[in-house]
Amino acid sequence: MKSDRGRGALLWGALAIPAVCAGPLGLSEPRPAWLQAAGTTVLALAVATRHHRPAAAFAAAAALGLATAPSLFTISYGPALAAFALLMGRRSTRLRPAALAFGATALIGTAKIVVRGVDPVVEWLVLMGTLLFGAVFPWLAGRYLRQARELSAAGWTRAAQLEREQRIVADRARLRERARIAQDMHDSLGHELSLIAVRAGALQVAADLPDRHRTAAADLRAAASDATDRLHEIIGLLREEGDEVAPLGPAGESLRALVERAADSGLPVRYTQDGEEEERTETRRPKTAEAAKVAEAAEAAARTFHRVVQEALTNAARHAPGAPVTVEVRETAVVVTNGAPQRPGSGPGAGSGLAHLRARLEDLGGTLHAGPHADGFRVEARVEARVEPRTEALRPPHPTGPGRLAHARHRTLLAFGAALATGVLLVGGAFAWYAYSRSHAVLQPADFARLSLGQAQADAERQLPDLAASDPPAERAPTPPPEGADCRYYRASGELFVAVRHFRVCFKDGALVEKSVIPKAEARAGSEHEHEHEHEKEWVR
Repeated sequence: MKSDRGRGALLWGALAIPAVCAGPLGLSEPRPAWLQAAGTTVLALAVATRHHRPAAAFAAAAALGLATAPSLFTISYGPALAAFALLMGRRSTRLRPAALAFGATALIGTAKIVVRGVDPVVEWLVLMGTLLFGAVFPWLAGRYLRQARELSAAGWTRAAQLEREQRIVADRARLRERARIAQDMHDSLGHELSLIAVRAGALQVAADLPDRHRTAAADLRAAASDATDRLHEIIGLLREEGDEVAPLGPAGESLRALVERAADSGLPVRYTQDGEEEERTETRRPKTAEAAKVAEAAEAAARTFHRVVQEALTNAARHAPGAPVTVEVRETAVVVTNGAPQRPGSGPGAGSGLAHLRARLEDLGGTLHAGPHADGFRVEARVEARVEPRTEALRPPHPTGPGRLAHARHRTLLAFGAALATGVLLVGGAFAWYAYSRSHAVLQPADFARLSLGQAQADAERQLPDLAASDPPAERAPTPPPEGADCRYYRASGELFVAVRHFRVCFKDGALVEKSVIPKAEARAGSEHEHEHEHEKEWVR
């Protein structure tokens, strides 16, 4: 808080120095002490409100500039105007307050120029140029600095967010790996336990088995079935709903080998195939990227088919013991069908295995149908030929954060360029009009000397220039103009940006009634009457 007050005091002192010293140094018209005190007080109030109301602080500085000069161009309060415009750009994120402040300043300045009755073109161009270079440009610079600061902060925030997202992705990867291990354990061990139950069931129904061995075989089958259920419950705790599943069978095991292993365990299963089955161990390197994608999709489909057959055989062994099972392999599909159970099996399962397989097939662009068929059950998995794994369409990134701020900075730079071009046109136009109006308002000393009092106005006007001086120094005239006369002022020289003498020519009732010379500001000395005759004689010579 103390540091902010100190910065405010330094800012007020820096802005008050030109306001107080411009008059004594001859850089502006002298002003009474009470006006200087009022101006510094307004500056102090503007400094105090620069944080919370930056637009009001700028409006106060603009009001001081307009009160001092209608064209807003003043040495006393020009630095304050630029400083508060810069602060308004840095503090305010809204465009409307700045637009209203600039628009109000332009309207009030234009109204004052119209009321003054001087040359409106030059004054208005100076007003617009001062507003543009002294207010709009600093405001754009402040806005650019604020956006750069926000962009830097957003970049660090984005970096922190990416770090958090990387940690989340790593945690998610660990959860998926845990789910994959859990699924693999459930599928592999469950399948093996189901085959043990099948073997025990086959042993139980053997004709030559003693009763005590038959009872032991029945207990073994029941224990294997209960172990499968407990395995499913335990693995279910490790597997989260919605986790990705990576079903994998034994490395290098084909569907035919899987079915033969189940048949060796006593499961009545029959294997049929359309054409030759492709071994999954074939890893010929694709020649193109497109072929690599197709091969990867085919490998994923083969692994999924292996899991579908494994899950279907496990379910048939558990829920339909003794039922004949048929595994039919086609080019793009696999169908596992079992008949009616020959003896009681375990109760209905949770169905999570088939649900995960269905989700996996849908990711590959395929389908899985499972349901009753005749007296038994059928599972059919299908994928399209040469299909690639389906991925979700990614939405284009929304222009937020650093991207949006960078876009805003680009717009600010464009606005700065447009304002610069406009300012160049205004300054160029003001200079051109300034040079034209002053070069065409020059009355040569010889023509001024030929004018005579009492001369007809029509004759005198033939010797006068096309334009009169738009900003004559009437206050420096040696005598007041004749009452009721129409007085015109002309420059005595065509020099620009320097003080020159002026001629005053007054007409009344159609005749020239007065002609006088207005000296330069630095050459005026003595009485007004002496100056009039001295300069008139000098120009006449």
